[in-house]
Amino acid sequence: MPETTQQPWRVRSMPDLIALARAMEQDAVAGYRALASRMRDENRADLAAVFDRLVAEEQGHLEMVDRWSADTGGEIAAMPVLMPEASFDDEGAGVVAPELLSSYRAFSMAVRNEERAFVFWSYVAAHAPSHDMQIAAERMAKEELGHVATLRRERRLAFHAGRKAAPKAANVDLPMLEMQLNDHLERIAAMPMAGEKFRALAAAARHRAAAMKAIPFVGTPLLDNLPEPVSGQAVSLSEFLLDCYLDLAEREKKEQPRLQAQAFAGQLIDSLQQLRALPVP
Repeated sequence: MPETTQQPWRVRSMPDLIALARAMEQDAVAGYRALASRMRDENRADLAAVFDRLVAEEQGHLEMVDRWSADTGGEIAAMPVLMPEASFDDEGAGVVAPELLSSYRAFSMAVRNEERAFVFWSYVAAHAPSHDMQIAAERMAKEELGHVATLRRERRLAFHAGRKAAPKAANVDLPMLEMQLNDHLERIAAMPMAGEKFRALAAAARHRAAAMKAIPFVGTPLLDNLPEPVSGQAVSLSEFLLDCYLDLAEREKKEQPRLQAQAFAGQLIDSLQQLRALPVP
């Protein structure tokens, strides 16, 4: 996925933006198709089927971009202006031994690709040179957030299909979990390699906890299935909270809490990007 450090504001026109969106989706289709072919060659029909599903998902995204292009006049730049790196990252799945792969790992890789795409398009929107391009980039970010939700559901199913029963945490709610995340982030912020950005993420967690008192959510059944170990680490807790907000964004009927859940999900994706970038001690 293109890095936000590559100055996405160089995308200066709608044809360029659509060309970039199309190229990113085509890259993902080609990546998953190559992985499906490799799994068939390695007699892993189960994983070939997973990657085939991901190919179909990305082809659906590509068709959406093509419909969008037609709706805006059909003009597409000949080449995307910002593809300095491969937009699709198979995270080593193309070379790792097949026996080390699983459906859960495949969906995890797909989730991270979609999360990076969401962050990228959010950044494009923030630096768009025109209102029309800002709206277009925000639309792409919203689409990617939907893809994240779909793939994270698939990943949960794969996880539960392959796991043994684990003790569940009891009597938890989202504000409580956000304050636990705040504590984790504050501890990370005190480390020499972390600093102010993690204090800002901790403050965002506190803000989300307070905001839910003013605009409560309808509730998510995911809170009934919180594995005890999840709350002990910042990354796993952020992952769980993100799943909750994506679930709430689909369940909420009222616009304000639905938009709040989507905004919270976006913040958690950003938090996860920062946490994953931390150097391993």
